[in-house]
Amino acid sequence: MTTPLRAALAAMITIVVATSGFTAPASAAPAPIPNTEAGSIGLRLLDQPADTTDNPRAQIYIIDHLAPGTEIQRRIEVSTTNTAAQVHLYAAAATITNGSFLGEPGETPNDLSTWTSVTPGDINMASNQIATATVTITVPSDAAPGEHYGVVWAEARTPATDDGVIQVNRIGIRLYLSIGPGGPPAAAFEITSLAAGRDLAGVRTVVANVTNTGGRALDISGELDLRSTSGDLQAGPYPADLGSTLAIGATEPVTITINSELPAGPWDAEITLRSGLVERSATAELTFPASGISPSVPAEPIDVGRSGLPLLTGLFAAIALLALVGVFVLAMIIVRRRPTEHTEQAFPA
Repeated sequence: MTTPLRAALAAMITIVVATSGFTAPASAAPAPIPNTEAGSIGLRLLDQPADTTDNPRAQIYIIDHLAPGTEIQRRIEVSTTNTAAQVHLYAAAATITNGSFLGEPGETPNDLSTWTSVTPGDINMASNQIATATVTITVPSDAAPGEHYGVVWAEARTPATDDGVIQVNRIGIRLYLSIGPGGPPAAAFEITSLAAGRDLAGVRTVVANVTNTGGRALDISGELDLRSTSGDLQAGPYPADLGSTLAIGATEPVTITINSELPAGPWDAEITLRSGLVERSATAELTFPASGISPSVPAEPIDVGRSGLPLLTGLFAAIALLALVGVFVLAMIIVRRRPTEHTEQAFPA
């Protein structure tokens, strides 16, 4: 697979999209060139495990933890626009390299792709048609433990021309499969440092170094808020650039582009990043340099989020108020009862 196509897969956060056309000799790997007349194909995941319904990653990727000897099935939806297409559905290998999820060239196999089948494997689709296929993953009983990566591809090719040129559209759904006994490994990460800088065009950026400390690969998203240290200016939230995938144990940069004119600072920067249901926040004081990147500043973890702190503060205040009211009511009861008890003792019936 060529570098632009790999980058497109790594950055994919929605899986019903139009793909660019690719042309190449039939005997060579497809090379990307723009083509707006080829039509497009779409691919969408229809099923996810019941225990992951709150996980946004599991809504677009096939993510699961399986014991050896287990089989699962997931339905996918294939769609076409503008033109009819013969769509080929298959699984292939993928890796995580330098913060990117990369599909390997062509139909390169790995363990996960050999365990994965798609039925039907070929669909003759009309223009603007929707079809459903089933992805089956059968894990052998001697499967190696750990996390495995792959892609389910939907690929449409035009017939070869007289010059031997074919046109290829391809789009994929990522596979993240953890193998082992018991429950899935915990997902976790740390934001270790922040650095302010400017890119080659002079646009301000903030780069967060993030370390995957858990047992699952992560797809990072999030946002950054800025507040001047004097407290009179606020800016943001600025979204994190998408496409950062952290392998287990890896440390990778996550970039946030500041698309507005701001003073150099200093700023109190607060960043919140998440992968699925795992969320972390951290803060650091930053000043934007005139050019280049400033030295990294250690990030201080925030245990309670921006919305959580006021909530807890209000909760504690409410509890304290109720306790105070309770003490007052009890005191009034005691005060009122004491004269009655004295009268009964002084003037027995």
